[in-house]
Amino acid sequence: MKLTRRATTAGLLILASGFPALAQARRTVTIVVPFPPGGSVDALARLMQEGLQERLGANVIIENKPGANGSLGAAQVARAAPDGNTLMVTFDSHSTIPALIEKPPLNIETDMTPVMLVGKAPYIVATSVKKPYQTFADVVAAAKAKPVSYGTSGPGSSGHLAMVMLGRKANAALDHVPYKGAGPAINDAIGGHVDLICASVAALLPQIQAGNLRAVMQMGPTRLKDLPDAPTTAESGFPDFLAEAWWGFFAPKDTPAPIVEATYAALRDVIMLPNVSKRLQEAQQMALIMDKPDAFAKFFAKEVVDWGKVVRDNNIRGE
Repeated sequence: MKLTRRATTAGLLILASGFPALAQARRTVTIVVPFPPGGSVDALARLMQEGLQERLGANVIIENKPGANGSLGAAQVARAAPDGNTLMVTFDSHSTIPALIEKPPLNIETDMTPVMLVGKAPYIVATSVKKPYQTFADVVAAAKAKPVSYGTSGPGSSGHLAMVMLGRKANAALDHVPYKGAGPAINDAIGGHVDLICASVAALLPQIQAGNLRAVMQMGPTRLKDLPDAPTTAESGFPDFLAEAWWGFFAPKDTPAPIVEATYAALRDVIMLPNVSKRLQEAQQMALIMDKPDAFAKFFAKEVVDWGKVVRDNNIRGE
């Protein structure tokens, strides 16, 4: 959707009213990515950086703050002033922190303010092209002889939990190798240091298209246009089993509603830019949602309950 000059001007007026104390001077906005560079969260932040600078009238910097399943970066944002100058962009793994870590440094539901649920995309199980696995049935057969290893972005990530559930359903010995982010996990999967990797299609698609990884299965409801040969979990013998990644922006708690609304408007406008929306939808295979703060808060609360149950039922612990 192309933004008109009138719409852009209106958006800038909303932003100025949302940040009255900052409207007179160019400020700096920090977007904290609580994972290392190279993953889908980092890619999303950097894709939106230039557009946000224009719409916020600010210098936008990206700060990678990995550690403790992403809770270190989240805690930094939770402690920041609620003035719209600090945001966090993250993905689904943050919904597991309350159950995963015995004494988490924050409670995201009460210490953070949801701003926008950007979109969703299915998780993918992939392997190095040097490995013999063509289908998930091959993985299950191999695991009968000896454990098959798989990497994820960290303990308690949705990729980890999905593979735990799949291993149980398939009665297959799957050994988890956790990493501090999707980037390092992808590198080791390409090198064959782990047999499989489970990560979002957004993170894996470039390496699959480059011929470095082979998609074995995808965990969405239907086959993806850009991965037509990767069967769904249902087609692979696991009906009613889905695992989808999601991405969202948070602000510190007590951020005033006008600032939250102005930040949401800026994020929405940037995502709607043709070069941004096309890349998210095509390169990262993301189904754009752009839920407003209230809807995102309800969605996040349900994710905490659903994935928290998987964590507790399987006695999974974080870093």
